[in-house]
Amino acid sequence: MGKKAAMAVALALLVVLAAGAVVLLLRLEGQPPTVVVDGFASHAGANQALTLTLADPHSGLSTVRVELVKDGKQVVLVDRHFPGRWIGAGDHREEKIALAIDTAKLGDGEALLRISVRDHSWRHWFHGNPVLVEKPFRIDTRAPQIQVLSRAHNIRQGGAGLLVYRISETCRQSGVRVGEGFFPGVGGYFQDPLTMVCFFALSHEQGPGTRMAVEAEDLAGNAGRTGFIHHIRPRSFVKDAISLSEAFIQSAASALEQGRNDKATPLERFLAVNRDLRVENDRVVRQIGRNSEARLYWEGAFLRLPASAPRAGFGDRRDYIYQGTVVDQQVHLGVDLASLAQSPVPAANRGKVAHVGDLGIYGQTVIIDHGCGVMSMYAHLSVIDVQVGQVVEKGQPIGRTGATGLAAGDHLHFAMLVHDTFVTPVEWWDDHWITDNITTKLTEAGPVATGG
Repeated sequence: MGKKAAMAVALALLVVLAAGAVVLLLRLEGQPPTVVVDGFASHAGANQALTLTLADPHSGLSTVRVELVKDGKQVVLVDRHFPGRWIGAGDHREEKIALAIDTAKLGDGEALLRISVRDHSWRHWFHGNPVLVEKPFRIDTRAPQIQVLSRAHNIRQGGAGLLVYRISETCRQSGVRVGEGFFPGVGGYFQDPLTMVCFFALSHEQGPGTRMAVEAEDLAGNAGRTGFIHHIRPRSFVKDAISLSEAFIQSAASALEQGRNDKATPLERFLAVNRDLRVENDRVVRQIGRNSEARLYWEGAFLRLPASAPRAGFGDRRDYIYQGTVVDQQVHLGVDLASLAQSPVPAANRGKVAHVGDLGIYGQTVIIDHGCGVMSMYAHLSVIDVQVGQVVEKGQPIGRTGATGLAAGDHLHFAMLVHDTFVTPVEWWDDHWITDNITTKLTEAGPVATGG
């Protein structure tokens, strides 16, 4: 063999060796497959639906085995093999597997989901790179039990109530269903962590016949429901007529409509404020009401603006009259109290300030969170002396009365909310109502937690 031929053979061998080395390196890659489990819950009800996403972009998927382990027994859910190639990677780089686990057949208790996956790598003596995913969970197919502890639930239309109940297990949510509305209960007030406090309400539109029940949904999605003895007292509301002067329409439209429609008449702009802006502002207030802290800040009856006279009541049905014609109708969701101009406004009870600032038709407004869904609202203020997040004491000055927003004169618009529902403030000013409907129920339900 000549020198050139020998060199050619040597070069060919080097190429083959290099190619072999490249193949060997590729086939010996050490990246294991990835496993993503969607839909997994640490607590499973009657069934658990999962989606497994398996991926291996380097060598391709080789095997997957899914087992359910409970009480020392193994149930194989998936056992699959994906073909591969001796030189190249397997064809299955990604695979989605849907699982529907009938947990009801297994019985309640602790269980384990075990997922074993390998790829087509030559690692581990040609068995491939392994990955093992284990997910413990609890099977729970029983609905939570609910025991109502409080008694004498007498609620007025447009009023509030308190219900104390005990749930048999930790729940995702629980509370009182009133018609289509839901009022969440909170724990932590009593030493027993499963004893819950729930302030609930009837809107001014809900009277006798409104359905009520206590509901609970546990961590596995099982739902429990029970009724409770209650009595709804109907209420009639005052009908009021408000005559709109040209001056008031002009000032209200200019101050609040904010040029949304410069071509509209002053009356049209006023109605946009009285209707559309009112809805928007009330939505904001109700959203604040849904974010109450799960603790009771307050104690005893709420304070009323001192030396003040009522100018409008809760639930008043208002007809707005312009040039002898009813042009709008609204419901007044607070109590208007008038005293001397720019009178100091006290916090009605202890709580944390949840909102400060302009609120459309309500003008400069303060909202105080008293905890467990109870909030008080102070509107049309001329001066505000508190900040969001500040804890205020009962009777502490928070601002001064005024005529900001949609107000015809200096006064305080005072409102109470339970969760996202406006309720009459009159009950909350009444010592007897507080004692009969709240304090006594809390005292009778059990020992209070430290700081509760």
